[in-house]
Amino acid sequence: MNSWWFACRKLIGGIPLLFGVTLISFTLMVYFGPDLTYELLGKNPTATAIAEVRHSLGYDQPFWHRYLMYVQQLITLDFGLSMVKDQPVTELLQGAIPVSIQLLLPGFIIGNILAILLAMKAVQNRGKWPDKTIMTFSVIGMSVSFLVIIIGCQLIFSSSYGLDLFPVRGWQVHDKNEQFSWLAYLNYVTVPTIALVLISLGYNTRFYRAVLADEVNKDHINTARAFGHSDQKIYYQLLLKNTMVPIITRTLFSIPMVIISGSLLLESYFGIPGVGLITYEAIIAGDQPVLKAIVGLTAVLFVLVLIGAEILYRLFDPRMGATQK
Repeated sequence: MNSWWFACRKLIGGIPLLFGVTLISFTLMVYFGPDLTYELLGKNPTATAIAEVRHSLGYDQPFWHRYLMYVQQLITLDFGLSMVKDQPVTELLQGAIPVSIQLLLPGFIIGNILAILLAMKAVQNRGKWPDKTIMTFSVIGMSVSFLVIIIGCQLIFSSSYGLDLFPVRGWQVHDKNEQFSWLAYLNYVTVPTIALVLISLGYNTRFYRAVLADEVNKDHINTARAFGHSDQKIYYQLLLKNTMVPIITRTLFSIPMVIISGSLLLESYFGIPGVGLITYEAIIAGDQPVLKAIVGLTAVLFVLVLIGAEILYRLFDPRMGATQK
């Protein structure tokens, strides 16, 4: 009961933060985003034509009126029509969001789990060759561009110059009967997943290694060693449990960045019809309704991640809940 009440309080407390984040993002879009007035007009437009277009786009409305309309769109999930595809933005997102989740989820989960295991191995062998090897490859991974990794994976696994095992582009995960096919899904998701794991592994491993190394010399770990507990219990139960707060923080707060930067590059390069490809096409075409929807929903996602992180902190570390009473 207390956990549910705490979650409700956090959700209610997140409303002002949500308004603040959406206000900042909307302000940036209004003053620094694309102005479609002259793109929709021909050469040498008259003042009357300019005024009519600005009125149809809502540019002549007061700022606060436009912002409240934007908040209403976020609440109702009704963002109007895409200016390029002449299709409801909500309908576009309903088709794109599941694709992005299917694309990014395997690499996100595998990348974080593998990074934690490598960091644990490095901490267990601090100063020895496994630790130095893992950290060396982590630094190398951090220094390579995401785009280079994508191109390299595509050349190795998808081209005739390499193994030629997977499709170069596309996303056809349904069979002839329009049923979801796991085999087709694995065929298309494997290379993007490998690329996502490789680009995130270096950053995550170094972070988790630093967190675990800071915890390993604390008194409760030394006491567990003195009482003869095995290394497996010390590292994979006590140590990991006591570092869950920074691990949760790292994992949850990387979700918006993975969705924006990861899906944008992966989907635009592999031609996958997810949120990233829609965002890329909207940026190129100046499709403001789509951009407003994506920016707004990303802001909402960030606030929800923040609230979710605080709730998980309480579950994994009861001391944090005690300090908030």
